[in-house]
Amino acid sequence: MIKVLFVCLGNICRSPTAEGVFHAKLASAGLTHVVSVDSCGTGHWHVGKPPDERACNEAMMRGLSIDTLRARQLEDSDLMTFDYILAMDQDNLDVLMSRRPADCQAHIGLLLDFAETPAVREVPDPYYGGREGFAYAYELIESASDGLIAHLRTRHEV
Repeated sequence: MIKVLFVCLGNICRSPTAEGVFHAKLASAGLTHVVSVDSCGTGHWHVGKPPDERACNEAMMRGLSIDTLRARQLEDSDLMTFDYILAMDQDNLDVLMSRRPADCQAHIGLLLDFAETPAVREVPDPYYGGREGFAYAYELIESASDGLIAHLRTRHEV
């Protein structure tokens, strides 16, 4: 089983959206039996809480439900458990790299590195903005998810 972890700051906007989008795309591709997905935040503020209502609404408008997900904080064991640990932005990537054990074999990088034609390198945090920010984040995540699935198909022959 290939294990993918999406990481943002509080695990209530971008990374649960990525978890939901990627899981749905895996299901459409018939890959849920070979790839598992999870999300977390580097911060602890929202542990146990559902995704932000605006993230849930954006997902729902696109036919996806993420409201049953619950925020959790990154654990040191995640760095040894997951095969792909993908941050939404450079700040969270820096946290991941600072905590990375010497014997960590995971691919740790930015999610948007998998986008076919990335216009930007980071998924901006929509928390302090309006609906437009959540729509933009969703679109970026969706594009990168397609690229990640293509990568997994090629790299792991799934």
